[in-house]
Amino acid sequence: MTANQKEWAEEKKRLVDTVKSLGFPGELGEAVAKNLGSPKAMKRMVGYLESVRPQSAELVVDEMLAICSEISAWKAKKAGRNL
Repeated sequence: MTANQKEWAEEKKRLVDTVKSLGFPGELGEAVAKNLGSPKAMKRMVGYLESVRPQSAELVVDEMLAICSEISAWKAKKAGRNL
């Protein structure tokens, strides 16, 4: 396993464990990790979960979508396009 793969696996596990600790199913954590797509985004999501401690799956998904949207906007800006 490469260092990058190890980082991905560790952050994914941390995210899934955090989601489960809040009383949500592990599958939600798996889906969030898959959609976020990077260790940095997963770290950001864990920070949100630990500080806000959302009470509904909808709030978890809403934050995931917000993070994905910000990443997409950053990529577009970096590529010289504005959305």
